[in-house]
Amino acid sequence: MNKVKVRNGIVFGAKPLVFIAGPCVIESPEVTFDLAGRLVKLASLLGVPYIFKASFDKANRTSLTSYRGPGLTEGLAVLKEIRDRFNVPVLTDIHEPSQAEPVAEVCEVLQIPAFLCRQTDLLVAAAKTGRVVNVKKGQFLAPEDMVNVIDKIRASGNDRIVLTERGASFGYHNLVADMRSLLIMREEGVPVVFDATHSVQRPGGAGKMSGGDGRWAPALARAAVATGCDGVFMETHVNPEQALSDKANAIAFKDLRKLWQTLIQIHELVG
Repeated sequence: MNKVKVRNGIVFGAKPLVFIAGPCVIESPEVTFDLAGRLVKLASLLGVPYIFKASFDKANRTSLTSYRGPGLTEGLAVLKEIRDRFNVPVLTDIHEPSQAEPVAEVCEVLQIPAFLCRQTDLLVAAAKTGRVVNVKKGQFLAPEDMVNVIDKIRASGNDRIVLTERGASFGYHNLVADMRSLLIMREEGVPVVFDATHSVQRPGGAGKMSGGDGRWAPALARAAVATGCDGVFMETHVNPEQALSDKANAIAFKDLRKLWQTLIQIHELVG
């Protein structure tokens, strides 16, 4: 297993379990700063390695009228403030090769969205920054197919690779989480993360937005940690029903402490 170092002693592929959490998208700076502060405090309280996550742009929203985020410039300013104010590593998505370099100046982890995981130019651009590259497995790919994604990044001179499972398409408006995927991708020698909240998403299932079954996300997270993974990714919000993106899937912040404690216990037991 290739161990992938981030910073602040955070390492994917080694104990303890890494937590990635935050809002789906940057809303107002005040709301985002507030949630970041709560998450950093919780991670410190539980003594777990933590990476803050938020997107500056949700480029694949179902509807043209859906909120996408503040954009690259304003979004990176918010993420930089969070990184510096709370001394926490930051992860965000990139959608175009031109975004890789400016994002790498702020974020320790560049994330490739599932829909774009085969886009060669995007993978190469992310790899060349030297930052950790977290690739979400496409809903349309078998886990063993991700070896080609790994090869593209390694061939571009970067071995700091993490793969994330976020469910596979199962008919229309539905995803299923195959826990075997975690083990299959791990066989390629890279750390794996389980995305608990996107795995319960119902893409386009609410007409002009994606729906979801967020109440099942904690159960899938527990199953993934019991199966064997190196990190857990989840979107959270203080008031999920008011979230501007993925509100059907986000886990309420008030429920995180108990869930994280459970996941830590499971990881210690099976790890």
